[in-house]
Amino acid sequence: MSERPVPPPPPAELADAVSRVLPGARTDLESLVRIPSIWADPAHADDTRRSAEAVAELARAAGPESVRIIQADGGAPAVVAHWPAPEGMPTVMLYAHHDVQPTGGDDQWTSHPFEPTERDGRLYGRGAADDKAGVMTHLAVLRAYDGRPPVGVTLFIEGEEESGSPTLTALLAEHHGSLAADVIVIADAANPAVDVPALTTSLRGLVDVVVDVAMLERPVHSGVYGGPVGDALTALCHTLASLHDDKGEVAVPGLVVAASDAPDQDEATFRSDVGLLDGVELLGSGTIPERVTHKPAVAVLGIDAPRVAESSNVLLPRARAMVSMRLAPGQDAAEAQRALADHLEKHVPWGAQVTTTPGTGVAEPYTLEATGPVYDAARRAFSSAYGNSSVETGIGGSIPFIAEFARTFPGAAVLVTGVGDPASRWHGIDESLHLEMFSRGVLAEALLLQRLA
Repeated sequence: MSERPVPPPPPAELADAVSRVLPGARTDLESLVRIPSIWADPAHADDTRRSAEAVAELARAAGPESVRIIQADGGAPAVVAHWPAPEGMPTVMLYAHHDVQPTGGDDQWTSHPFEPTERDGRLYGRGAADDKAGVMTHLAVLRAYDGRPPVGVTLFIEGEEESGSPTLTALLAEHHGSLAADVIVIADAANPAVDVPALTTSLRGLVDVVVDVAMLERPVHSGVYGGPVGDALTALCHTLASLHDDKGEVAVPGLVVAASDAPDQDEATFRSDVGLLDGVELLGSGTIPERVTHKPAVAVLGIDAPRVAESSNVLLPRARAMVSMRLAPGQDAAEAQRALADHLEKHVPWGAQVTTTPGTGVAEPYTLEATGPVYDAARRAFSSAYGNSSVETGIGGSIPFIAEFARTFPGAAVLVTGVGDPASRWHGIDESLHLEMFSRGVLAEALLLQRLA
């Protein structure tokens, strides 16, 4: 079997320029990580505004023609900056987001989530990878070009992606002219390894449903009435248990299951990356990439019930849960949400009353057509910067706004890239960025702009 050709090295002048700006980009990334821009938490609304102001200031220092902070009614602040296109050159939108996920409990982190800390070549901190690394990737590229990129650039840094981008549609409608681009580069995805670049070409969708189970008008004594009278929490547990079959396959009928030709992953490596405990089985069937990117998945995200420390000997009259479902490419999100609600309603036991409420966090699955000169340029640029051929991959996560960008700017080529890797722990405890991969990502994007010119 013939070996893959070695990608040509990047031009020395551009590689040197990227090396020159990386130390400052690292410093500025750490400063951004120190800002707890958790837009989903109203207590951090001012922090998110402070984060947008910090990004705007960094953008101003990179030599744009203009910088603005924009905001839809009720939405988070976003940053837009413009570097005009030289004559005859295309305009490229560089997208990332400056808001971050909640920490999941500061005390569970090895080091404080908002105090960036380097360990073994990785920078730890909330947002270090998702997605303030994306913000600084774009800014580092613009610095490497001394504020004079070879193509037009529109920098668009959103502030509410981790909340599902609820006002993005309004922002795109209001600022359509200033955001229009020929190419859209979204730095909010991951690579399969720190030295293997990926172009993400499919994403799962997302829906959720709140299920509320009621059995009694009020709490009653569990000793006096327990036996003939059940409790709502146990009924809810029965309902939730129906979401999977004995093998762990999603049991909601009528859902799309897609196929993937991606090579299987090593199970031991996958288990280690996830942090599965000894003896815990993987759910479902098929290759790991198929289960992660091309099949539906269901998870219970939260339950409203008394805490153990606050429980008492009563039968609970009511309990509810938030159920989230990831959708395979090709699935209609509205149909899947109805199927999930119908399934929950049909599987509540003992005649308990049930109410299902569709959640607002709806994201359509999306598949990108990875053909044409822009994708050809991206493959060459990323392969050269990483020293390994780029791969096309799906991700199990959902990025709702990609479909929105595609609808709003139908003529633009959309590239989904990023500087995460399987060990980055996006949304989890001890999120981190591999610093060498970050440098490769900056060089790859700089090369991409050069090739697009």
